[in-house]
Amino acid sequence: MMRHMRALCFLVLLALLGSAGFGQEPSFRAIAFYSTHVEQDHVDFARQAIPFFEAMAKRDGFEFKATSDWNEMNPAALNEYQVVLWLDDAPSTAAQRTAFEEYMEHGGGWFGFHIAGWMDGRRTWPWFADFLGTLFYGNSWPPLPATLTVDDSQHPAMKGVPASFLSPANEWYSWDPNPRHTPGVKVLMTLAPSNYPIGFKDTLEGGDIPVTWTNTKYRMLYTNMGHGDKIFTNPQQNRFFESALLWLGRQSASSAGSAVRAR
Repeated sequence: MMRHMRALCFLVLLALLGSAGFGQEPSFRAIAFYSTHVEQDHVDFARQAIPFFEAMAKRDGFEFKATSDWNEMNPAALNEYQVVLWLDDAPSTAAQRTAFEEYMEHGGGWFGFHIAGWMDGRRTWPWFADFLGTLFYGNSWPPLPATLTVDDSQHPAMKGVPASFLSPANEWYSWDPNPRHTPGVKVLMTLAPSNYPIGFKDTLEGGDIPVTWTNTKYRMLYTNMGHGDKIFTNPQQNRFFESALLWLGRQSASSAGSAVRAR
């Protein structure tokens, strides 16, 4: 009899644990915006990024949604998420931009890739120029691999990333002013000097060219990678994408999520 009772208790415990795990809340919620009417290399990146982050969400216990409807960049929709990703485009209307500004000013998180950092001038969106800490200046062409060096190996976004690695073929941007010189900006990765000159049609000849940084006034991270269909072919770089999103999501969920939802 005692043996049967112990077995029954064990089964009940397993059922309780299973139901608790099944109903567990995600650690944070992320929404990725993308477009299909932009440059094909940027569409290719977005189409590979979506399944990458979907698999990551299942593995790391957060919720991930991708949408090509940029009208979801509104206060009611953004309130549901702790991190916003821009995969291959940026907001194009005043209402979308204002909603994003308010979201970030109230503690939201942002992960921007490649073209997300491009603007034709400060006048296009002054707030975003200050948010990013710089403006696009030039680029290399055609897409080529490049060695990246890690500036701060202790930063949570760089967890598990080696001191340097060969990043897959990408179009590389230069910036003016150098974001490293913008107050509040912390550079996390830089093009290694060994790359220069890089490009054939358009060439980056040299200098200090940051690739990844965060403006510490916000919960944000920008990275230059995101052009073409080779970006997710390097496990070391993939590790960076994972560490960076987990860092943004977890800090926003723990520190600002309740404030964002309460607006």
